[in-house]
Amino acid sequence: MTGVGDGMRVEEAIGLQIARLRAERRMSLTELGEALGRYLDRPWSRQAVHQAERGQRAFTAAELTALALALDTSVPALFRAEDDRIELPGGAVSPEEYRGILLNRERNTPLDGVEELIIALHDIGEVLSRPALVRLARIGEVADQVAGPEPHRT
Repeated sequence: MTGVGDGMRVEEAIGLQIARLRAERRMSLTELGEALGRYLDRPWSRQAVHQAERGQRAFTAAELTALALALDTSVPALFRAEDDRIELPGGAVSPEEYRGILLNRERNTPLDGVEELIIALHDIGEVLSRPALVRLARIGEVADQVAGPEPHRT
């Protein structure tokens, strides 16, 4: 643990993920607010969603659950952070410590490299879902269709 100011607050990390996921799903601030209203006692205003994305509010367990449902993601995905240290009220935790709490630690699961593999697979999934790569894959499929079936060698 180190002093304050070395990283980003956990609420800011969550806010960045909410903004990223909302943009990926092409939802407006208002649409996300309305979607949250299906799970919470009332919808969030545009301003409330904007504040959340800027890390300017704390989240209840119910709100995190509703956000995951509305954004079609998992609760741990909302907590993902880049390599910044994460600030908690008592001080900062390292990126490695922080990533460790996002993994499902079953009692019988070996910890030798399994966690690193899970993180790597998640990161690969993130990269493969980037719009540019999705477009490239589609271009590749079209190219294959235009080229037609490969001639059979006899």
